[in-house]
Amino acid sequence: MRLSHGFVRGEALSCIYHGWSYTRTGTCLRIPAHPGLTPPETIRLETQQVEESDGVIWVAAEQLMAGPPRLEGLAPLRSLVADAGTEAVEAAANGKAGPEGLVWHAQNSQTIRLLLVPQDNGQTLIHVLLDNDTCLAARIAASRASETLRRMAEELQGKAS
Repeated sequence: MRLSHGFVRGEALSCIYHGWSYTRTGTCLRIPAHPGLTPPETIRLETQQVEESDGVIWVAAEQLMAGPPRLEGLAPLRSLVADAGTEAVEAAANGKAGPEGLVWHAQNSQTIRLLLVPQDNGQTLIHVLLDNDTCLAARIAASRASETLRRMAEELQGKAS
């Protein structure tokens, strides 16, 4: 069972299957099947730097000196997975992603910020952000536009394969 399916109990993350609990630093705190055992230091998890910024949770693949980019004035709308690499998503959006994401001008002239996260399996996780004051109708249109963008990227990826 993946630990991402676990739950937080107090200040520890616990496995939903075995109940093992881990501290913020990745050290095993408790093994319920062996209540009298102090878990050895060798039982530990690899941890990553995590920070919330402007409604987005950032996980660093390696230790970073600077914090995540500021996305003030933007609000997360949705996330979706494209069966395409980031290059295909950038091509479909006719832009290039930088540290603050990719600014995409959808067909309806709406400006949408995309945060692209490459996945190990060749997919791309796309986080869609809009201005905080975007009305409901524009949010729905942006959600539909992001689905269209995903399909376009997947078509481009299929042609490149």
